[in-house]
Amino acid sequence: MLQTNDIQHRFHLLEQAIGQAAQASSAEPNLPSELRDSIERVDRLSDTAREILLSQDAQRINKLIRDMELMAERAKRVCVNIPQLSAQMKGSVTQMHSQIIELKRDVLR
Repeated sequence: MLQTNDIQHRFHLLEQAIGQAAQASSAEPNLPSELRDSIERVDRLSDTAREILLSQDAQRINKLIRDMELMAERAKRVCVNIPQLSAQMKGSVTQMHSQIIELKRDVLR
């Protein structure tokens, strides 16, 4: 498992990506509710993530990352299926998903 500083850095990058996706969703006209809901759920999960990650409780960490990944994949699927979404929206969701995958890779080493 990564050192605490590495986890904090990885999580900081994830928080930035989530913030960008949330900001893009606020600016996107006619955003599908499924996409908005997915981003909001990832954002809510991230509110408790720092505490869970630092607890080093493997079971809680695995569940958190799995839940975040599922919501990000759901958001990404919506972006693929709705071609009229802006490039900014699609890019921010892709970045959010990528950061979750990176966190998963790094934490579960």
